[in-house]
Amino acid sequence: MARIFPFQPYRYAAQAGPLETLVTQPYDKITPQMQSRYLGLSPYNVVRIILGERFPADTETDNVYSRAAAHLADWIARGVLVRETEPSLYAYFQEFSVPDTGERLLRKGFIGLGAVEDYSEGVVHRHEQTLSGPKKDRRELLQHTRAQCEQIFMLYPDPAGEIDRLLEEAASGAPLGTVEDEYQAVHRVWRISDPERMVAIQRLMGAKKLLIADGHHRYETALAFRQENPQLEDAGKVTMTFVNMHSPGLRILATHRLVSGLASFDPRNLIARAGLTPAGGLSALRDAWARPHADRVRIGVALAGLEPLYLCDIPRAAGALDVRVLHEQLLSGALGIDEAAVRDEKHTRYMRGVEPALAEVRNGNAQIAFLLEPTSIEDVARIAFSGGVMPQKSTDFYPKLLSGLTIYKFER
Repeated sequence: MARIFPFQPYRYAAQAGPLETLVTQPYDKITPQMQSRYLGLSPYNVVRIILGERFPADTETDNVYSRAAAHLADWIARGVLVRETEPSLYAYFQEFSVPDTGERLLRKGFIGLGAVEDYSEGVVHRHEQTLSGPKKDRRELLQHTRAQCEQIFMLYPDPAGEIDRLLEEAASGAPLGTVEDEYQAVHRVWRISDPERMVAIQRLMGAKKLLIADGHHRYETALAFRQENPQLEDAGKVTMTFVNMHSPGLRILATHRLVSGLASFDPRNLIARAGLTPAGGLSALRDAWARPHADRVRIGVALAGLEPLYLCDIPRAAGALDVRVLHEQLLSGALGIDEAAVRDEKHTRYMRGVEPALAEVRNGNAQIAFLLEPTSIEDVARIAFSGGVMPQKSTDFYPKLLSGLTIYKFER
């Protein structure tokens, strides 16, 4: 049973400035260049809490985490952040263009608190493994701030769209805030404080399974923090944005793999070992993807020094994912890059968008680009609800949820 709760978050007051100068992409999507830009936008930008600057003179008592806590306390004291007066849920709609295709879509969800549940309870399901480093980092931040400035991206099944209809009703008036992010996605938020509508959403959500789309590290950090702090009632909940996995506005993008740093790399050896065939140009590769091929895995391959694209076209074993074939047969089998090296990103890195991935090879910044089709939400749900996990970076849910829209602080 999914337990959903209205809450009274802190939100930026008007005196803090325009919302677009205050909110950010999720912490793990912020590059050093983005961090620098966010820091320059406003002294109250939430990056100072979720991903602040580190300095050589940092100590155990004066560091990125202690400064995050100090910023949060100071902003609340100054009235930059103000707590809502009544418990509410928040409709959160995102209008965006799909990279590569330009298709314009609207994704509908709502922000609320969800109970922190052990995976063994069968309510919350993961689809990715986590790493200890990011969890240690988020654990330190949570310990110091006792607050959540970002939402876990949760999916729930609702083929009939009953909850979406309630959200559409709630979003009929003017939004509380509107932000266009750096990817031209438009984010809008509305307060849902009507008791009957909130109860209806809670009732409909009660029988749902929840699937983590993004935020595995933060969710497992919340799990550990709750277990270590049983006296904190508020630590038993975590901020989530809930989205219907059957929504026409839900999109998963492909995450392509770039390979570099291989000694004495000969692309013709890879062609022979992996049985690659010429695919022509990018349009020809897309044509190959567009033709029905449910029983085949088709992975595009761009190789440094060779102009045409190549295709890895092999039979699909029952239930096999393209990304799993890539890891086992190409990265490990043909190139000798094992899972430990992949986790450490020793020779691999990730990129969204076919054209940017190809450009890295053509510009000499990568030796190989493996071009993947997006994983379907059906495959993600099938694996997660059966207790399985997928390789790292198997999914890229787009667009991301903005950080700083609501801040949940542990008050008790």
